[in-house]
Amino acid sequence: MAPMVHGLEAEYFGRIKFSYLDADDPQTKAFQSELGFVYQPEFYLLDGDGNLIRKLIGPVSEEEFRTLFDQNLQ
Repeated sequence: MAPMVHGLEAEYFGRIKFSYLDADDPQTKAFQSELGFVYQPEFYLLDGDGNLIRKLIGPVSEEEFRTLFDQNLQ
C-alpha cells in the first residue's frame, strides 16, 4: 500500500498533509490510544484542527482514498 499512498501524497501535495505514525514507536503510544488504534493498516482523515473525520481499517483502494479526499476538499 505504501507506493499507492506515497503517490497520492504527491498528487495531493499542498492540499492534504500526510503524516505517518510508526505503530512500533513507544513515543506514539499515547497518540495511538487517542485515535483508537487497533490494527495495521489504519488510516485517519483529520480536519485542519486535528478532529477525526474518518477512520479506515485494513486495506483501502486508491479510488476510495480519492473519493474521500475529494469530498472533504470541497
